Amino acid sequence: MSKNIFYMLVFSLLVGLGTSCTKSNRFKVDNTTVDNTTQIIRFDSLLINADTANLRTVVRKMYADYPDFMPYYVEQIMGVNPTDTLEVARMIGVFLTNKEFSKVNADVTQEFSDIDSTQLHINKAYRYLQQYFPEISTPPVYFFVSGFNRSIILEDKFVAIGLDLYLGADYPKYAEISYKYMLYNMRPASIAPDVVSGILFRHFQFDASQNRLLENMLYRGKVLYLLSVIMPDLMPNEIMGYSRFQWEWSRKYEEKIWNSIVGQKDLYSSDQLLINKYMNDAPFTATISQESPGRLGTWVGWQIIKSYMDNNADITLQELMKSTDYQVVLNKSGYQP
Repeated sequence: MSKNIFYMLVFSLLVGLGTSCTKSNRFKVDNTTVDNTTQIIRFDSLLINADTANLRTVVRKMYADYPDFMPYYVEQIMGVNPTDTLEVARMIGVFLTNKEFSKVNADVTQEFSDIDSTQLHINKAYRYLQQYFPEISTPPVYFFVSGFNRSIILEDKFVAIGLDLYLGADYPKYAEISYKYMLYNMRPASIAPDVVSGILFRHFQFDASQNRLLENMLYRGKVLYLLSVIMPDLMPNEIMGYSRFQWEWSRKYEEKIWNSIVGQKDLYSSDQLLINKYMNDAPFTATISQESPGRLGTWVGWQIIKSYMDNNADITLQELMKSTDYQVVLNKSGYQP
């Protein structure tokens, strides 16, 4: 292949990704009126570097310094009664001296020695939320290590990320504990969109008069559209959690995917098993093709919502997120892949 053809192919790929993303000029943040710096608490470092000779003292200080997060972490991640501080100290000691997890914790310390890029992405998204949806809480973000127990925690007072599950798709231990199709998103670049999408899905919960595939697709599509607006620096495949190959496959076969959904009369189905095949994370979308990426229902839902917003320039983000008549949204979207 000549260099010119190679460069043309790369350029076409980047254009295809970039033009698919929602970066509308009508949604901007006024940085002169929004002043917020995301608070990221390195609970992982505090725990990893704890003085194992004085763990009871360390535990008491952690309870005092982090009264919201520490009891949750002890109970939900460690599986210990939070009031039993002696047992808490003992279990932390076991975790920190375990050879397997000592290696993982050391890898976390090295991989996440610099979190500036992650913090910048979250901070920018928080600014968008403060301007467009000031009612949404933008809580502090805790980083922690979980012994491969939990990747994300969403609570009113905090969001927490288990860094040991974001060490990279090729991290050796992941092949033993996770499915292959899930590995792509177990990387540092997924942290910021996971934090922000978690906040959005927690705040904008599913609300529809019917629970058909259509409603599920467009509900999730709305959230991803909003995520793409408030995180404009991310490529669309990163918003979706797709590799570039998966994104381009979806774009290439978009018309066939849509025709299949409609032709199989799946769009208005309320069969939860069928809906799950379209919406849930999986190696592929079984109703479409074994060559397809999973979650194509969400992907198509996002494309419909993007078409709706492109063709209805008067619709605000607030109005979009309040919309629950998804048949009207579909009708007005003018979606024609």
